[in-house]
Amino acid sequence: MNIGNVILKNNVILAPMAGVSDLPFRVLCREYGAGMTSMEMISAKAILYNNKNTEELMAIHPTEGPVSLQLFGSDPLIMSEIAKRIEDRPFDILDINMGCPVPKIVNNHEGSYLMKEPELVYKIVNAIVKAIDKPVTVKIRKGFNDSLINAPEIAHVAEEAGASAVAVHGRTREQFYSGTADWDIIRRVKETVKIPVIGNGDVVDGPSAERMLKETGCDAVMVGRAAQGNPFIFKEINAYLNGEEYKAPEKEEIKKVILRHGAMQLEYKGEYIGIREMRKHLSWYVKGVEGAAHLRKRINELETFEELNALVDEIFK
Repeated sequence: MNIGNVILKNNVILAPMAGVSDLPFRVLCREYGAGMTSMEMISAKAILYNNKNTEELMAIHPTEGPVSLQLFGSDPLIMSEIAKRIEDRPFDILDINMGCPVPKIVNNHEGSYLMKEPELVYKIVNAIVKAIDKPVTVKIRKGFNDSLINAPEIAHVAEEAGASAVAVHGRTREQFYSGTADWDIIRRVKETVKIPVIGNGDVVDGPSAERMLKETGCDAVMVGRAAQGNPFIFKEINAYLNGEEYKAPEKEEIKKVILRHGAMQLEYKGEYIGIREMRKHLSWYVKGVEGAAHLRKRINELETFEELNALVDEIFK
């Protein structure tokens, strides 16, 4: 699959998730077969004002490409200037966030609020497309709420403005992540535009990925929450789509991945932040493991890599 001049390894993509799809997690997902990884969303204004936290968010590992860097904002001039400023960084695709449902983002007229403003969508996308040579994509939702379901219109606007692909999450902003994703809206977007369409929402395994591709006609699937604590899902989905046998990871492999994940967190973020970031990841990794609920308190008290190592040893005895 191609997005502009970028060739993806396959059509199973890691979704951008704030607080989740950081560098260590993306590296693991890439190694387990993600066709492209997507970075956490980054504020264009934060880059403009040299916010110290954004440098860490923009870190990219040499082995993880192709990778998509996601910006959010609502000012076409600022967005295009920042896109131009960061274009020489080693990301392959620039994505524009028009799907984030978080109140502080929406109340600032950013993220999924932009679903309400087709003219502004055009100005933002077109300004960025004109400013940089790398492909520009857009991530949208089904609509803002049940009264404004307009993903096909917004996708068409993005295409007219020069976008190279569009990702569609089949839920409205009002739904956040609740209920069932509407795959029919993805099909309608695919019928509306000629650029590649990436379907997002309720892809949790090989069969659901195949169903989405067949039912919507979309060109690729994007995996979000189902990848949390489960970078192995990309290997599973690719095997299923290719008609190959998939063997789920055994305890020893899961243990090794957790400890490697933790080691990378410490390498890039230091022990204090790295271990605290690993707490949520470890909770996801052990979900479904016997006695996992009782482990939550101990996981949330982890302070050092040695404690992480010891607890993982105990869990996977």
